Amino acid sequence: MLIEGFLLFAFLVFAFQFLQLQWARGRYPPGPFPLPILGNLWLLNFALKRETLVKLTNIYGNIYTIWLGTTPVVVLNGCKAVKEGLITYSEETSGRPLLPLFTELMGDKGVFMTTGPIWKQQKRFIMMALRNLGVGKKILENRIQEEAHYLLKVFKSKKGSPFDPRTPIVKAVSNIICNFVFGHRFSEEDAHFNKLLKTIHMIVYVPGSVWGRAYDSFPTIMQKFQKPYQQLFEHNKFMHNFVKDKMQSHKERWEEGNEPQDLVDFYLEYISKSKDNSSSIFSEENMVQIAVDLLIGGAETSTTTLYWGLLYLLKYPDVQEKIHHEIDAILGPSQMITYEDRNRLPYTNAVLHEIVRYSNVTITGPLRKCLKDIVIMGFPIGKGTLLLPNAHSVLYDPEYWETPWKFNPEHFLDSEGNFVNNEAYLPFSTGRRACVGESLARIELFIFFTNLLRSFKYQLPPEVKEVSFEEITGTTRQPLPYNLCAFPREAT
Repeated sequence: MLIEGFLLFAFLVFAFQFLQLQWARGRYPPGPFPLPILGNLWLLNFALKRETLVKLTNIYGNIYTIWLGTTPVVVLNGCKAVKEGLITYSEETSGRPLLPLFTELMGDKGVFMTTGPIWKQQKRFIMMALRNLGVGKKILENRIQEEAHYLLKVFKSKKGSPFDPRTPIVKAVSNIICNFVFGHRFSEEDAHFNKLLKTIHMIVYVPGSVWGRAYDSFPTIMQKFQKPYQQLFEHNKFMHNFVKDKMQSHKERWEEGNEPQDLVDFYLEYISKSKDNSSSIFSEENMVQIAVDLLIGGAETSTTTLYWGLLYLLKYPDVQEKIHHEIDAILGPSQMITYEDRNRLPYTNAVLHEIVRYSNVTITGPLRKCLKDIVIMGFPIGKGTLLLPNAHSVLYDPEYWETPWKFNPEHFLDSEGNFVNNEAYLPFSTGRRACVGESLARIELFIFFTNLLRSFKYQLPPEVKEVSFEEITGTTRQPLPYNLCAFPREAT
């Protein structure tokens, strides 16, 4: 009797939610049929994979709704729909939903997870700090050159033997953002630095995995199963404590009136100036989370882009040869590479842009939240609705790219070999919530990439016959680990 009663109750709950979903579907753009409790997670394999979203676009058009559990998400596909959502309605779509797992990891502080006045002030502060600490100036390029020099030394030390380039790349790239945030770099052997890099990788991977989607869709249930997330939460605590320790050492040496040397110095100055303002958003808690946000954003995406880039050059040695020819013809073997050199190296610049486009490491990009009622391409979207401006659909939009599913540097070259941009090239998003570190990322990618190509020729290890583009998908899209051989070259 007890079992029959439980089954009847479960059936009634299932039927009630089924009817609720059918009523709710009418308020959103069309999309695949959601199941009670699961929504469309079964159809998506608990991950927002680009191939699945392309299939749904072919069925439902450029704007459709998917259900992550009981939460509806309106997906914007293609350059026109995404630009209308993020540029025409830039202010209205600038909200960030507080997803359960990211809330657990980051709270409501910093710049990535905040919305409204707090987010605007924090973003304005970061842009100011970037300018004052060298973005757009030679001082920043000199720091990147220094890290590129360390990276080249590691590659040279391998003496042509096979090795996985990811670890030395992530250490070099991460030291750029560490220098910006803390005012110094870390040695490659520093244990805390290496644990920090492992933590960043976990925080980027897990929220986009099956476990991350399950936590966001069923937080009450998944909080009962702490084991899959225990290591993630422990590493996240380590990273926040690591930043707090750095902040404390800055506080001990910082004196009001001193010239700020890094982001923490600037933030301490802002806290001091606003200490009598009870409504000020500048606090030590926000400072810690801003540092964490920048460390995560500044380390993983540029590393993964360069990691994909070297893999593509192994697959397409003719592209690598053309880059070598252009660099040798334009740059001297010992000339310091600057960001301005991109204007003299159109083919190299085009290849780098195509690496960014084709690798599309952020996959769909993060979710947004509508702050007001809007209408996008004829579809009314209500206040509070979650939006997914699908970055992949822009970078692979067949209306703007001749061969979107092929690696093709010609996408960024005209008939005379001059570099040309493409309006659908939006890897850093667009509108008010475009990546705050876009300018820094562009500079470091070009300087690292050009140094790596001027100094070495890359080949597969002798025992490896084929290049694999298989990937690991989390919040970012990464290639499977691979080895290469880097042979020092002399400019001709």
